[in-house]
Amino acid sequence: MKSKTRTCFARLSALVLLYLFTQSGIAADPQLEKVMACMRANVPKTLQIKEVELTATDRSGAGRLMRGRLYGTREDDRLRASIKIDSPSDLAGAAYLLRERDNGDEMYVYVPSLNKVRRVTGAGVDGSLWGTDLSYGDVKQLNNAFTEGQTKLAGVGTLDGRPVYLLSARPAAGQPSRFGLVRTWVDQQSCVVLKAEFLEGQNVRKRMVVDPKDLKQSGSHWYAAAALMTDLQEGTSTALKVLGVSAGTDLSGRYFNPSTFYLGG
Repeated sequence: MKSKTRTCFARLSALVLLYLFTQSGIAADPQLEKVMACMRANVPKTLQIKEVELTATDRSGAGRLMRGRLYGTREDDRLRASIKIDSPSDLAGAAYLLRERDNGDEMYVYVPSLNKVRRVTGAGVDGSLWGTDLSYGDVKQLNNAFTEGQTKLAGVGTLDGRPVYLLSARPAAGQPSRFGLVRTWVDQQSCVVLKAEFLEGQNVRKRMVVDPKDLKQSGSHWYAAAALMTDLQEGTSTALKVLGVSAGTDLSGRYFNPSTFYLGG
């Protein structure tokens, strides 16, 4: 069953690593446009479901394990992604929804204890997702997608022996963000992010890395089967692992509707 599940896959999080940058500024650079189009092609147009495991480790080395499902799709070339937590028991039922829009992203979180959906706005976008080192905005990385901002192709190079594109992005004018710059290394073969650095001022605050051996392919889509996000200042980290992948189309709309994304399995 697990083998069948994996072969049905078509991408998400990336996975995992889902576009860190926007369409803003792409048209002026045909090479950048090509890179971004390749990355976005890793997001399937049909519903994709990933069984994921998140392990958050604090600075003392104590870990907290969470398991859930990550749903992703592309609608009118815009990312739709949601996460629903199955365990541990105190988080079971918690859910998060991201919807890309031309005029900015929509983010929603469902809190089971309050039985209420709340919209995430402003500075809350950089808030911690269930105590992990991932923010609400970082969910795009799990889907190989990029946040809004001004993106540039900074050059090419190698990382872990693999040819990569070097991208840099700054937040759009007026967009609240704790990070003034995001640097990204994109694998040229798979168009999956292998490394990303998030800068506060001149300092790298967070770093995300993917080991090339964890790059997986199903059909024409690539994803990362594992990734590690580290907060260099706090000394904490969150490891993301994909346990299984499947695809389908039935009732896919409900996973990405603010009124229904948290319901059912």
